[in-house]
Amino acid sequence: MTQLYCNADLNYVRGMEAAAVSVDIIDGRASPPSGGWQTHGFELMRHASALRDFDDEARVADVHYAEISDLAQRLTGCDHALVSGHIARNPEQAAVHADLGPIQFVHSDFAPSYGQRIRDFYAEGGEQAEAGLKATGISARDVADARRMLILQFWRNVGPAHMDLPIAFCDVTSTEAGDILPIPVQDYAGGGFDFEALAIRAPAEAGSHRWYTYPDMQHDEVVAFRTYDTALMERNEPYWTPHSAFADPSVAAGSPARRSIELRATCIWH
Repeated sequence: MTQLYCNADLNYVRGMEAAAVSVDIIDGRASPPSGGWQTHGFELMRHASALRDFDDEARVADVHYAEISDLAQRLTGCDHALVSGHIARNPEQAAVHADLGPIQFVHSDFAPSYGQRIRDFYAEGGEQAEAGLKATGISARDVADARRMLILQFWRNVGPAHMDLPIAFCDVTSTEAGDILPIPVQDYAGGGFDFEALAIRAPAEAGSHRWYTYPDMQHDEVVAFRTYDTALMERNEPYWTPHSAFADPSVAAGSPARRSIELRATCIWH
């Protein structure tokens, strides 16, 4: 029997406006999906990091990028996995820019056009791009010529286990192509980065989207989730993974705020 974690409001797109929709969120520990990220879009896994202070930006880049690159390569079998940045979500970062707080909007991060944005990012040769290429020993031309590109993201709790705004993931097999809507994202987090993401339309049939969360995530756990895959696009199969922060009704007001870190591995095959 499926064990629910809670009922919560998630902000979908209805028409061209955001609309709160009440959804049941399944306890992914007690009632996990039947398969892994390749099937459902996301997967909880054990992954201990050598890093202890995730607020140390330089150490995150020096230590954790390589750890996530190695993990992504093992999970996907890709030739190379580039990690060229991370997002820390916590009250301090949210005070800098709203884009760096927990995102309470059902979305998947990248529309099909994002592949060209990645190629441009590495071709333009900024500091982060150059560091990522150097770490993997490849060139911008290798990225441009990749026959397949997949983005696997990794979400890790680095704060209190019982947080105010945890993250939920939607089983991609419960979605349809008509559910997604490309939307422009301009000047992300004030960094001048423009791209297209995917908003998710509210389902016509209430409850048809299956949502999961993993309560009380520990620091040695990550959720891997897929947000881009040219191989799936070529087969007209869903490559997105809808996700959203949500207000946990079991967390009392004034409880410690969420502190999490997200890294994206761009996996390529020659």
